[in-house]
Amino acid sequence: MLVEKTVREFIDETKSGNPTPGGGSVSALIGSLGGALTNMVANLTIDKKVFEQIPENAKVKMKENYMELEKSIENLVLIIDKDATAFDSVMDAFKLPKSTDEEKWIRSKSIQEGYKKALEVPLNCADECYKVLKLQRVFAEYGNVNAITDVGVAALLAYSGVEGALFNVTINLKSIKDEEFRLNIENRVDTILVNSKKLKEELLEIVYRRLG
Repeated sequence: MLVEKTVREFIDETKSGNPTPGGGSVSALIGSLGGALTNMVANLTIDKKVFEQIPENAKVKMKENYMELEKSIENLVLIIDKDATAFDSVMDAFKLPKSTDEEKWIRSKSIQEGYKKALEVPLNCADECYKVLKLQRVFAEYGNVNAITDVGVAALLAYSGVEGALFNVTINLKSIKDEEFRLNIENRVDTILVNSKKLKEELLEIVYRRLG
């Protein structure tokens, strides 16, 4: 499993000639790091001296978001390995026989279903990274100012996780012939990308403001 490797082993495996881990697994990894870095800021803020100066509603929000981030981190960690096998169904479909018209039809249908299945994992990754971005705002606004740059890095990581995952969704969409399905996913991709980019810029604006 990729998640069981050391950092050095993961890097070495990524730079090798093997197709996995690729951009999808790396996107999930950086998204999880964005969540983890955010919760580091939470641990440097919650129940510390600086926490006393935070409005009560923000205290509650911070604790709630901390728990939600823990869930997102774990989901993204699972996606690191899931993405490495997401394309297997497509590869298996290409190996199906194609001697008769019926075999060709079954093979073609299986390939199309494989591509649809293959984009589910990166799409889930993008959704989860976008969720991390949404959970970061309270830490940008009220997190320990001595760790405010870590919130900035966390936002950059989470956003990169979003866009990186959506690259994989988009490339799989190009092979899908189901127009209604393709348009639906394209609209979803556009919405996630626009909203996450806007949120990332807002978070960085807060970070720079608090940096003074």
